[in-house]
Amino acid sequence: MASKKTLIMGYDAVSSLGTDMEAQWQRAIAGDCGIGKLTRFPLTADFPVRVAGEVAEVDLRPYPFLQPREMAHWTSPIFKYALLVVHRALEKSGIVIGPEIAPRVAITFSSAVGGLDAVLQADRLIIAEGKMPHPFTNPNSCINMVGGKVSILTGATGPICSTITACATGVTSLIIGEMLLQRNMADVVICGAVDFPLVEPIVAGFATMNGAYRPKDGQKEEPPEKTSRPFSVNRRGFVVSEGAGCIILATDEFARAHGLKSKIEMAGWSMTSDASHFVSPNLTTVQRCIVETIANSGLQPKDIDAVNAHATSTKVGDKVEADALHNIFGKNIPPVSANKSQLGHAMGASSAIEAILAMEGMIKETLLPTINYVPDPAIKIDCVAEGARKLSQEFVLKNAFGFGGCNSCLVLHRIE
Repeated sequence: MASKKTLIMGYDAVSSLGTDMEAQWQRAIAGDCGIGKLTRFPLTADFPVRVAGEVAEVDLRPYPFLQPREMAHWTSPIFKYALLVVHRALEKSGIVIGPEIAPRVAITFSSAVGGLDAVLQADRLIIAEGKMPHPFTNPNSCINMVGGKVSILTGATGPICSTITACATGVTSLIIGEMLLQRNMADVVICGAVDFPLVEPIVAGFATMNGAYRPKDGQKEEPPEKTSRPFSVNRRGFVVSEGAGCIILATDEFARAHGLKSKIEMAGWSMTSDASHFVSPNLTTVQRCIVETIANSGLQPKDIDAVNAHATSTKVGDKVEADALHNIFGKNIPPVSANKSQLGHAMGASSAIEAILAMEGMIKETLLPTINYVPDPAIKIDCVAEGARKLSQEFVLKNAFGFGGCNSCLVLHRIE
């Protein structure tokens, strides 16, 4: 149990559902899907992936720090979208980072993939034209640079670290942020993650390892919005997507001192590692992560009102997560929302965006649906398949699991 409360002060996201928070929520509760045709690069006839969750362009004119002159060297899209969601989340939090609090503001905002697109572009130019890389190629691809740019934007000079745990990166950023608050290393933490992995070899690599969605051999292409189907009997892998989500944490002491209020707190968390297969999850350690998270929150399984699942749409991953929930909750598994059915899988950013949607649902007493659901006889859960459901939620479990066996889970608590 934490010695002081860790409050959620504000958040913001961009995803395949949209670039405005309220618009994304409205599309989500309507059961819409942000997945469409892959357009980030030209597709050859035999390229195995044809669908993706792409983020729309944003009107950046209101943001001086994102104007062409300022962003000329930062060519990877992770930077503009990271800075955008951080700026908007801070505005919503009511926290102004001036010189007096800057040393007590930490940053754990991270990326799992980073700006690899910049390196790929430089490599192609060397091969095709013999041109040396742009001087900002390595800074664009340096995976912790997104946190550095957040520091430069905000003026925060507290501890800064990258919480790279593959697809669990967003939730891990919250956990490490909470650690910093509890160790009195900071009063405020800028958490979250950004990933824009729709780069040709990355997408193709997910396909060749049988992770990314593609239809069965000989099967016609399906409508893009039907391709992400967590927990379904016909699931065929995740849809690679883009996105960013920022969540601002602060101690209750800081909030009181600055006259700020919060509706959600972090109640508890845990992290485990599988020490097993490099991508296939391990039931024992996944289950232990959830058990420890609930216990760390001072709760019993019966206290959890809903689960926001990791649920990528892979055969093994969804089954392991469902089995863990069954073993912990028995016949009383809370309703489960799988947001990737609507968003696709935005890699490290996915769990940050999903945590934000879970918090919106807690405040608005609504569970988001798991769309495209066709029951799997081997998975017996209530995944809100009928559409958005009204439900009061005091405690929500958020699961996140990443390649390399990185498991991070947390419990969110509605306090107002």
